[in-house]
Amino acid sequence: MQIQPIQNKYENEIVDLILNIQQKEFNVPVTLEDQPDLLDIENFYYKPGGIFLGAFIEEKLVGTIALVKFNSEAGAIRKMFVKKEYRGKEFQIAQQLLEQLIAYSKEKGIKDLYLGTVTLLQAALRFYEKNNFVTIPKETLPTDFPLMRPDNVFCHLKLNQ
Repeated sequence: MQIQPIQNKYENEIVDLILNIQQKEFNVPVTLEDQPDLLDIENFYYKPGGIFLGAFIEEKLVGTIALVKFNSEAGAIRKMFVKKEYRGKEFQIAQQLLEQLIAYSKEKGIKDLYLGTVTLLQAALRFYEKNNFVTIPKETLPTDFPLMRPDNVFCHLKLNQ
């Protein structure tokens, strides 16, 4: 498996991977129109200082994770998705994606990582808790945190520099 920064040239694969998981696997009522960032990765993720990583097996995109740097010391984790057949301890794709994103965040001086998800994604919540994220009330999010409409659970990780 190889993890690398990816840009808009992979947008078809990114959209296909993410929408299939959101809509077909988990029935999350979200469309491509709700996620314009997927068609403008460069401006949405890279320009403010974030990144969009892709995990590849045999040159096929099997996982993603992205960072939106929304102020000088804070970032939001977005688009953490791994194809169903590549999930779990055997592959460790989600773990490796998260670890690379955390390393990148520390390099960029980010002290706090936040994320939003939906209660439906219990396995994702357990994964984040196992990685020392703490569930926090929506009211305690930074005011500049980029909210996504479907999200109803929020987590925070304090990074040690």
